[in-house]
Formats: sequence, structure tokens, C-alpha cells
Amino acid sequence: MQPKNETKGIRAWPQDDRPREKLLKKGARSLSNSELLAILLRTGVRGASAIDLARRVLGKFGTFRNMSQTDERDWQEFKGLGPAKMAQIKAALEIGRRFREDEVIGGKQKIAAAGDVVALMMPQLRDLKTEVFKVVYLNTNNRIIEVSDAACGTVDHAVPIVREIIHSALQKYAAAIICVHNHPSANITPSAEDKNFTKELAAAGGLLGVRVLDHIIIGDDNYFSFADEGLIAWKSL
Repeated sequence: MQPKNETKGIRAWPQDDRPREKLLKKGARSLSNSELLAILLRTGVRGASAIDLARRVLGKFGTFRNMSQTDERDWQEFKGLGPAKMAQIKAALEIGRRFREDEVIGGKQKIAAAGDVVALMMPQLRDLKTEVFKVVYLNTNNRIIEVSDAACGTVDHAVPIVREIIHSALQKYAAAIICVHNHPSANITPSAEDKNFTKELAAAGGLLGVRVLDHIIIGDDNYFSFADEGLIAWKSL
């Protein structure tokens, strides 16, 4: 049961109700989102405990995903919540995202279809406000060697360089690559530039023995796959 007077501060709560002690005793999975966020905040503000503040933050943003793509202006209504606490929250969210990425890459996940790549890259790219271009490098068994940034752009444009991507693939001894980028507009229809780039990359890869399996465009919880649409052949060995 929650203590009735939360504004006294979490230190005044019974130990079993304090988020930090609860986490150490029962594990992180036993905590609510508000309790997890309260641990990151550490302290509250005048008239509100850390968990009060956490509830207000979650009340505004709804999910941790929404919280990850914010700036200082989005947090201005939370008096007393300064840059240090915001940095702690964003750092924790990024650690969580990278943990998932490391799990997949560290396990050398085999890529059999566009959906496998989308499951990995969607959480990273769907909320970005600028266009980012990534390359997934694969070994001869289509298992992930590495995922790297190829280019970062403005709100609507990133310029990947075909020669550098193929050169990087050769350096990593990659047998195949899959390109992925986001459209911040959420419109996943490939542009003329997207189509021309894909054609040039596939041609360059073919000359040097690097299979270009797909080019995937990420939108808001949806995607476009050149391979799925028959615009590029998913070549197997």
C-alpha cells in the first residue's frame, strides 16, 4: 500500500515501499514505470516526492519511448527538474536501447528477411527528427557482424556514399549488407534519390562481391523494403 502522504518524501516511507529498496529486494521487474523513473530522479522537488514527479512526467509523455526524443522545452513545466536529471533519464533510456541492440548483434542474429532488420532498427529510427542512414554488415551466413552509421543528415536528407559503404564492407569481410534509413516525415515511399542510390550501391557491390540484400526505409511503426517490393533481389549464396 502506498503511504498516504507522499509529499513528505520517499525517505519517510516504510522501507518496503521505497523504490530503491524494493528494487534491491524484489528485482527491477517488480517496479512500476513511475518507481523506476523515481530512482533515476533520486530526489523530488518542493512539495512533491520523486515518485510524485515521476508520475507527472509519465502523465505528460505517456511512455519512455516518447520521453526519449524530447528537448529542454518539453520539460519546462516541471519546476526543479534541471539538466542533470534530464541527462540521467536520457542516458538510462539510451542504455536500454543499446542493451537490446547488443543482445541482437552479440548473439550474431541471422537475418532471413526484412522484418528481422526492422525489428532491430525500428526502435532506433522511428522517432528521430533528422534522417539517419545505417548499414547492417553480414557474414556469409547472413549473421550480423556490425551495424554502423553511414551518414547523418538534416530533417529530410542524408547522403550516404556508395564507395565508402562498399569499402567498409570489404574491411569488415562482410559478404552482404542491408541499408536502412528513416524518413522523419513518416512517409515511407522511396524518393527518386533513394531509388538511384540503391541501384548504384547494388551495382558497385556486385562488382566487388558484396551482396546488397535490401534497402529499408523506416517510418512511424511501418517500413518499406526494396526487396519485399521486388525492387532489389535478395541474393543468397
